[in-house]
Amino acid sequence: MSTRSEPWPAGTPCWVDLSVPDVAGGVAFYAAVVGWKPEPLGEDWMMLAPDGTPATGICHARGENADLPPQWLAYIAVDDLDASLAAAREHGGEVVAGPKGEGEGSYAVIRDPEGAVLALIRRGTTCAT
Repeated sequence: MSTRSEPWPAGTPCWVDLSVPDVAGGVAFYAAVVGWKPEPLGEDWMMLAPDGTPATGICHARGENADLPPQWLAYIAVDDLDASLAAAREHGGEVVAGPKGEGEGSYAVIRDPEGAVLALIRRGTTCAT
């Protein structure tokens, strides 16, 4: 979750999160290892830096997130999500999940021709919603 008052520039990393089957285990692990403070966010968790700044999310790999890979997922801001997904396909990539959501904050997960996975998120005043 971004605290920026201006939109993230297109093409820049703006968020990272994790979807896993064992959320409680992930929350406990990263709280101990990194020092993040867990805060409930519905059925998922927002992990806060020691100063209280939102650092990342740890989500259940079920429902809308069931098709997300169990790995840290970086989000890159794009102006036109549909055009970026079309370009990914045209250049040998594939859409792994999504698009999900509508408007600002809608996103999709892609895999590049080498197998690397990342998320593209429609740019807005906040990166992740």
